[in-house]
Amino acid sequence: MQLRLNKKILLYIFLIIFLSTLNNKFFSKIKFKNIDKITIRGLEGEERRDLLNNLELLNLKNIFFLNKYKLIKKLEANELIDNYTVFKKYPSSLEIRINKTKFLANVFKDGKSFVLGSNGKLIQTVDKNNNLPNIYGDYNKDSFFSLLKSIKKSNFKLFEIKNLYFFKSGRWDIETIDNMIIKLPKKNLENSLNLSFDLISNNKFKKIKILDLRQDNQVIINGK
Repeated sequence: MQLRLNKKILLYIFLIIFLSTLNNKFFSKIKFKNIDKITIRGLEGEERRDLLNNLELLNLKNIFFLNKYKLIKKLEANELIDNYTVFKKYPSSLEIRINKTKFLANVFKDGKSFVLGSNGKLIQTVDKNNNLPNIYGDYNKDSFFSLLKSIKKSNFKLFEIKNLYFFKSGRWDIETIDNMIIKLPKKNLENSLNLSFDLISNNKFKKIKILDLRQDNQVIINGK
């Protein structure tokens, strides 16, 4: 039984070598059709056309020997893309499905206007988006996303915030659409935001202009 098994194994090995040799012999004569269609879903208009033009410049050739590293590099360099999936459609098509980054805030830097995307990238714009809060100061990206996470967990909504001010100490102030300044601590942001929301929702505190929560277990209210 063992002998028969070994003979079968030898036969399989011979067939593999034979077929591989045969394939290699004729492989160079086979011509694969180049990629002739790239479909992009998730972007529209000029954004879609710009990405399509950039991808066509890569000269991706055929789908069987696609240089995925060039493709990935080009896609991840695009400021509008949050994440993506690439589908090969044989024999000569690609479909790229894109989740576009969400615009979170206006940022002003070196005299230029940008919007900050959920992918952490800055997208240059001509005019600011009036539906987004403005970030002032040389902000730390990780600190902002930590603050954003706390805001989402709290009773506050991002659209209720007009301005965000970042300080070198790593602390944030927020200004509401009602022009109230809330001075936040560096830690326990979610608790501080919920406390702020409860206070400003109370009619007794409607005239608050500054709410200072920087000190532990202490709230300083300024009505002027």
